[in-house]
Amino acid sequence: MARLGFGAFLAPHHPIGENPMLQFRRDIKFVQHLDELGYDEFWCGEHHSSGWEMIASPEMFLAAAAEHTKRIKLATGVISLPYHNPFNVAQRMVQLDWMCGGRAIFGSGPGALPSDAYTLNIDPMTQRDRQDEAIGVIRRLMKGERVTHKSEWFTLNDAALQLLPLQEDMPFAVASQISPSGMTLAGKYGIGIISLGSMAPEGLTALPTQWGFAESAAKKAGTTVDRKNWRVLLNWHIAETKEKAIEEARHGLMRWHNEYIHATLQRPGSVAFRSPDDAIEQMTGPGSAAVIGTPDDLVKMIKSVYQSSGGFGHAVGFVHDWANPENTFRSWDMVARYVIPEINGYVAKLRESERHLQENRAVFDRAGQAIMAKIMENKDAAEALKVTSNPRVAAAAAQVPKGLGKQAAE
Repeated sequence: MARLGFGAFLAPHHPIGENPMLQFRRDIKFVQHLDELGYDEFWCGEHHSSGWEMIASPEMFLAAAAEHTKRIKLATGVISLPYHNPFNVAQRMVQLDWMCGGRAIFGSGPGALPSDAYTLNIDPMTQRDRQDEAIGVIRRLMKGERVTHKSEWFTLNDAALQLLPLQEDMPFAVASQISPSGMTLAGKYGIGIISLGSMAPEGLTALPTQWGFAESAAKKAGTTVDRKNWRVLLNWHIAETKEKAIEEARHGLMRWHNEYIHATLQRPGSVAFRSPDDAIEQMTGPGSAAVIGTPDDLVKMIKSVYQSSGGFGHAVGFVHDWANPENTFRSWDMVARYVIPEINGYVAKLRESERHLQENRAVFDRAGQAIMAKIMENKDAAEALKVTSNPRVAAAAAQVPKGLGKQAAE
């Protein structure tokens, strides 16, 4: 399989109860941790209700994160376009791109929480069309065009950005759930996709057919889409053993599902878990969309999803508080240390080198003896080796067959 980029998606989903100031600071430290570990991307979202998701402005959060990071890409995951005038969104994304040194990715969506749309008096039936309309306007603005546009929800008069993005072509991406609308929108504009629905079993099942929607829309619009710009969201918690991972995550997983996914979001078809053990069984059983286990378990899952989907460019882990902060940080550390190198083949040549040495031990042993024999021909060097304090060197010198140096030279 092709090399993958790896990232993290922070909605966030933080249980209510902790000091918000400390939580924001911990999230900033988490981004810094990911940057130091070599992750490629960090995404954070926009929400205005529910209690658990308290980042209202991803641009503000990412600007703060930029001051604590060096190389990781910083992505809005996502800005809900129907909530904003597109000109203001374009302005903020351009500013973010300059403030983070050209590392911004513009991710957008129609808006995820019905309670947010209700608060802003937005008809949910208009949200996807408004996202489409806004993307078209923002792309024109970021190309340096002057835009006059009259819509039922915003008007621009000869509008132009006074500063363009630092990047020559800022990456765009749209959120995609199980329906084909997100994929179709990506195809229309020839931009990237982040598949959020893949965190659910039905979303994983739908992945093999999803890319076709993007390609069909791209063909119709005269654009192109690239699987390298397709990001698939996955759930995981990793530890040294499966038993340890389960113990660290089981209670937090149950709380996350029962208090937020089931009771607060009221996701269709969701049923409260009866116990922490039931939570683990439901989330990690056959056909599940989560891995709670070892690095090997996650490697197997990523390879399976890659093959079944036909291929994608980035594996993005969903950030949650199933485990405590220390174990959560350690989980991401283990993914960076063991999963990413295995998926991307970083250690393949090291293993090959080790295996080659083991399989040709006799040849290398004889070569080593020849080198030692040549040294032993020098009387002073031989005497020094025989009295050396290193028993291994002295033993090697004593075992050199007479005449081996001459044989090797011949």
